[in-house]
Amino acid sequence: MKYIVLIIDGAAGLPLPERGGKTCLELARTPNLDKMASEGLAGLVRTVPPGMEPSSACACMSVLGYNPTVYYKGRASIEARSMGIDIGRGEVVFRCNLVNIEDGRMKDYSAGHIGTDEAGEIIAALNEKLGGEDVIFYPGVSYRHILKIKGHEDALKAVCTPPHDIPGKLVAGFLPKGEGSDLLIDLMARSETLLRGHEINVARRDRGDVPVTSIWLFWGSGELPAMPSFKEVYGLDAALTSGVDLLKGLAKMAGMEVLNIRGVTDGPDNDHAAQIKGALEALKTHDLAVAHIEAPDEAGHGGSIDEKIKAIEKIDAEVVGRLLEWRGRDLKVLVMPDHPTPIKLRTHTADPVPFLIWGKGVEANGAKRFTEAEAAKTGVFIEEGYKIMGRLVGDS
Repeated sequence: MKYIVLIIDGAAGLPLPERGGKTCLELARTPNLDKMASEGLAGLVRTVPPGMEPSSACACMSVLGYNPTVYYKGRASIEARSMGIDIGRGEVVFRCNLVNIEDGRMKDYSAGHIGTDEAGEIIAALNEKLGGEDVIFYPGVSYRHILKIKGHEDALKAVCTPPHDIPGKLVAGFLPKGEGSDLLIDLMARSETLLRGHEINVARRDRGDVPVTSIWLFWGSGELPAMPSFKEVYGLDAALTSGVDLLKGLAKMAGMEVLNIRGVTDGPDNDHAAQIKGALEALKTHDLAVAHIEAPDEAGHGGSIDEKIKAIEKIDAEVVGRLLEWRGRDLKVLVMPDHPTPIKLRTHTADPVPFLIWGKGVEANGAKRFTEAEAAKTGVFIEEGYKIMGRLVGDS
């Protein structure tokens, strides 16, 4: 048997009063997902354990079959692992977003989804002016980067807020707080001065693009815990494709091969057809392949109903439609979001998400569509989300 796991990041959400009380999954035209749901096993699963942060790091760890209460120790170090950044004794890392703050308010957590090339030039300037032996900036993808700090382990005690949690809000009340926060606040403030007249920002303003006004530091963490490989836990060789460093880092922690597929990105320009083709090709040499698609989550953070619906429909047409062509083969498919990203909130929640398992040997349990409500109607609920992988591969 072969297996595909499709993670539709942030696709779940809350009812929208302005759209008849329907969610984006309900509003989207998804004939292929609905076909799978009607032929497969559907239900709800809690991917974020009670009391833990509803981040993609925690939730996707559950989807991949690992208990976050045991193995999750912070997000930045997972992304650092993907980027090949070593974290030694006395060193800590933070996610470093490039953001846009106007009139004291968080206008854009991604600086207009700045391109990777321009972002790289800004990170280089930050290293030149603010960096040193104890402070190093590492370029990532688009607005997502990493800061490593040496000799300031107390910075991990600072209380930090992700910028996508505070859209349109005054940032003064959400700056890092408490013990260890002074260095973080200082670096953020100094970045404002440096970036104000940077040539990249001059060019972005001239083009009408959103400029980068500051860095924003959060999701601090230290060394990663040891995690058993996916092969050790489930007896399967696995591979993963994603446009974001977080999932690539999780894959490396789990001993999965990271698939480098041309055209795979973190946004709506992602080449869905190439991504699922590459994942299916990987099944020639692997038992299981994970395809993670970021676009619905980004649309949710942006507060765009139409863009989120469009992202879901594109995945249905170009990815799920391709998987349905494998009907009758020795293949089982798991489809699910990692967490909800409700339009109204524009950030993640810890609510359970719908899942469906489809393929050879799977019996239907009555769902008509792939939606939150239809999944709830089946009465199937998996409380400990990391057990979903065992449900797919038959280990539990």
